[in-house]
Amino acid sequence: MSKEHPDFEWYVSETADQAAADAARTIARQIRLAVEARGVCTLAFSGGRSPEAIFIALAREPLPWESVHIFQVDERAAPDDSKDRNWTGLKASLLEKIAIPAGNLHPMPVTVPRLEEAARQYVLELNAVCGQPPILDVVHLGLGSDGHTASLVPGDPVLNEEAADVAPTQVYQGNRRLTLTFPCLRRARQLLWFATGAGKAEMLQRLEQGDPDIPAGRLGHACNLIFTDRAAVHSWLGSGN
Repeated sequence: MSKEHPDFEWYVSETADQAAADAARTIARQIRLAVEARGVCTLAFSGGRSPEAIFIALAREPLPWESVHIFQVDERAAPDDSKDRNWTGLKASLLEKIAIPAGNLHPMPVTVPRLEEAARQYVLELNAVCGQPPILDVVHLGLGSDGHTASLVPGDPVLNEEAADVAPTQVYQGNRRLTLTFPCLRRARQLLWFATGAGKAEMLQRLEQGDPDIPAGRLGHACNLIFTDRAAVHSWLGSGN
């Protein structure tokens, strides 16, 4: 089922697994449309455990992966193949299961000595594939219980970054990170949010309201698809939605 708003289109499934399957099908459709229209599709994926089911379902889709470039929304400063790296989980659940050229994969270079230099490198990589300034076709975003999205977390100076498309963060939950910034995210053609479970109910409501007191509420993009489950929204969308 869906519920449309001026800036948000909601897809509410009975379970989190069904929401992930629906999100994967939508990403697959967006890939096909972008390749048909422009010959290439550029994606940026967020990390964490919750989107793993999306990646597994997406790997089963017959898609023109040779025409797809995959970037990261954010990444922890940790060694290659560390379990803390978002790229490690993305590789295991999607990238190792599809036929995609190595040159189409764009992990954030978080192992360089200075994250500021890593951010500059990643901007150049985005520019080379997505144009200058870079425009990503689809950006997948999560939503934290503190209202963060990407690695745009409450109180971090990166929230005020308006010049750079990629920037380092302060330490958050044990790691500094690289993240796409608000300007880069706002430029994307489509944002696809995935947040499930009763613990996300308050932040989903504040996201829709554009609450500036949470980072996600400050994003202000015009094309938002939200994939969620009944548990996350039953208390405020009502039984008739």
